[in-house]
Amino acid sequence: MGEQPFWKTKSLAEMTNVEWESLCDGCGLCCLNKLEDWDTGEIAWTSVGCTLLDGQSCQCKDYPNRQATVPDCIQLTPHEVETLSWLPPTCGYRLVRDGLDLYWWHPLVSGDPETVHQAGISVRGRTISEDDIDVEDLEDYLVTWPLTVGERGER
Repeated sequence: MGEQPFWKTKSLAEMTNVEWESLCDGCGLCCLNKLEDWDTGEIAWTSVGCTLLDGQSCQCKDYPNRQATVPDCIQLTPHEVETLSWLPPTCGYRLVRDGLDLYWWHPLVSGDPETVHQAGISVRGRTISEDDIDVEDLEDYLVTWPLTVGERGER
C-alpha cells in the first residue's frame, strides 16, 4: 500500500510552498469579479475576469507581481481560506479545508493540467476582461455557473 498524497495527510498550514501552490487546479474561477450585497453579504459572480486573467490559459499573466497591478488581489493563505465564503465549490483549497478529496480532474490527481479544462470546470472561453467593460456595467455580466461547475464531478 502506497503513501498517501500530501493533501490527505497535511493541513493547509502544514504544507510547503510548493505543495500549497500545487493545490491550485488552474480553473481561474477565483479570478472572476464578484459583487457583494452590502446588506446581506451575499456574493454574486460575474463572467468578468481580472485584468491579469488570461481567459484561454486560465492563468495569471503576472502571478509573481500581481498585487502591484491589482492591489486588491487576495493572496490565499491558510487563514484566508478559512475565512473566505466565496471560494468555488471545486477549489482544492476549500476541499482540503473541508476534509474532502480532490476531484479526478485536478492536476494533482490526473497528472495533467488540461483535465480541469476538459472537464468543463475552468473559465476557459467563458470570460470577458474587466478592461473591456465599465465597472458600472458589472451587473450585466452576472452568472451562476461558477457555483455549479463541479456538481456532476466525481471524486
